[in-house]
Amino acid sequence: MSTKDFVTGMDSNARKSPRRVAFITRRTSAQVKVADEETLQTFPEVLFRAAVAIEVMAIGLVTMALLFNAPLEGIADPSHTPNPAKAPWYFLGLQEMLHYFPPVVAGVLVPGLVVMALIVIPYFNINIEAEGIFLKDRQRRLQIFYIATGALILFLLLFHVFVALVPTLIVAAFMILAAQSSPQSSSALRRYLASKPLSYWIMSWFLFELAVLTAIGTFFRGPGWSWVWPWRS
Repeated sequence: MSTKDFVTGMDSNARKSPRRVAFITRRTSAQVKVADEETLQTFPEVLFRAAVAIEVMAIGLVTMALLFNAPLEGIADPSHTPNPAKAPWYFLGLQEMLHYFPPVVAGVLVPGLVVMALIVIPYFNINIEAEGIFLKDRQRRLQIFYIATGALILFLLLFHVFVALVPTLIVAAFMILAAQSSPQSSSALRRYLASKPLSYWIMSWFLFELAVLTAIGTFFRGPGWSWVWPWRS
């Protein structure tokens, strides 16, 4: 086997000098060892469920649009402001919060912190495997849960936000039930609650609060944003 002399040079222009030289020492193998995987990670059932959910939602929206007229009011009159002036339904939850908190807190701080928590918490170590929140280190996590829940309840009581206090107490009660359950429980509900991670509970609390605040702003608020019963004129 004849020996050859290789001459290399430094050049950043790949079109001008397309040649590349690889130096392999005696202790390095040029062969790339790859083990064939028997399984491939994929999520076809998730895409199928998403497609079915989108189709069902589209059919439902079209059906509602055909059967019911949009609850539009009359032509806007700059000389007459409706009382109460309500935002679109998807902003009524924030408008209800403005009844209790200053604008910066209700419109920026609280929604921003909740959204940031929903983005960041799934990347915590506690959620890497998406396991039940109380399945490991139960006592310490229960202490943190009690402190955080107590601080949130005191915050809501301080501002007299009783409508948001009820969903918080309900979610906290289910979390306590989950802490007292295990994946081997005889009850299907207890097994279900015990397997849910922290992100699930925060998302459930957030959606519960949003639904309650939106419903109250839609049906229970009258002139001057006072409390009214929807079945009374």
